[in-house]
Amino acid sequence: MQLLFFGSSCWADSALKRAKYLYLMIYPFVRNQLFRFDPEAVHHFSMNALKTACALAPSRWILEQQYQLEHPSLKKDLLGLSFKNPVGLGAGFDKNALYLKELEVLGFGFVEIGTVTPVGQPGNEQPRLFRLPKDKALINRMGFNNEGVAAVKARLAQWNQVAKQKNKLIIGGNIGKNKVTENEDAWKDYETCFRELFDEVDYFVVNVSSPNTPGLRALQEKDSLTKILANLQQINQGKSKPKPLLLKIAPDLSKEQLDDIVSLSFDTQLDGLVATNTTISREGLATPKQEVDAIGAGGLSGKPVTKRSTEVVQYLAENTQGKIPIIASGGIFNAADAQEKLKAGASLVQVWTGFIYEGPRIVRNICEGLVH
Repeated sequence: MQLLFFGSSCWADSALKRAKYLYLMIYPFVRNQLFRFDPEAVHHFSMNALKTACALAPSRWILEQQYQLEHPSLKKDLLGLSFKNPVGLGAGFDKNALYLKELEVLGFGFVEIGTVTPVGQPGNEQPRLFRLPKDKALINRMGFNNEGVAAVKARLAQWNQVAKQKNKLIIGGNIGKNKVTENEDAWKDYETCFRELFDEVDYFVVNVSSPNTPGLRALQEKDSLTKILANLQQINQGKSKPKPLLLKIAPDLSKEQLDDIVSLSFDTQLDGLVATNTTISREGLATPKQEVDAIGAGGLSGKPVTKRSTEVVQYLAENTQGKIPIIASGGIFNAADAQEKLKAGASLVQVWTGFIYEGPRIVRNICEGLVH
């Protein structure tokens, strides 16, 4: 029996190594073929294909063995939550909580859904997502397209009902305001989303840093932000078990604005910061300027944001003296990128654009690198 078990174990290990080798050989080819088509259409096609694969027990098991990695050194207790690993998926990828099971299979330690708004909205006109392969980057001007808080809440409630008996995937709720809501009334939109999703998510992220909703970034100014966060904290602290409340900021803030964020974080007793969102900068790109100009407005993500994102993380960590946890986001493609963010002062990391370029094995690759 021991010999049989040993033999099957060795066979499985060998099979996984072959699968990894094939992945490394095949994925660049598959990616190049997919890159011939519209990015938003490919996104939905790929995730629906993954959903089909995960619906079949044998193929789901193979995917779990290939993409998941459990190791004691990867576990992280933060925000009153236990993360199985420090690698999460940033908001904007699964806006409507449609692919939680599939993302769990791929090994993510946590997933941030949204950005969710009170009322569903179509977002900006298409095309609104663009690849810059020479820079390993994306430009998007999605515009908070989502089905609205009621639909997302219902889907999360169903997910939690199924997942409550196991060590479930940690879910963050990224919340924002509707495009038609005036800034002076924005706090009401954040309150609506907060109240509706409170029982269904593990933590909240207030998003005032997307460049794709007119006037949204003005809410990063101290007075506007104080009104939003203070109101949410008042509601939060009135609950029997408050939820962690975080703020997502842009990489384009000045030193003075970052100082305001630090001050505000302490004043409103924020539980954490997410640094950073996409940038409106177009400096230092390898993609020809005429091609970039033809794309037009939108937030730039990926490798070009790596350096600035790390600078912001380090500045925040130093000026909060490590007292406010930071989730780092921006240009993370591999274990070295993740380690750089962690060394700069982050506690967790999020990927998004790196997922597109590196493929579904990105979490496993980063986790293996962090372990070793």
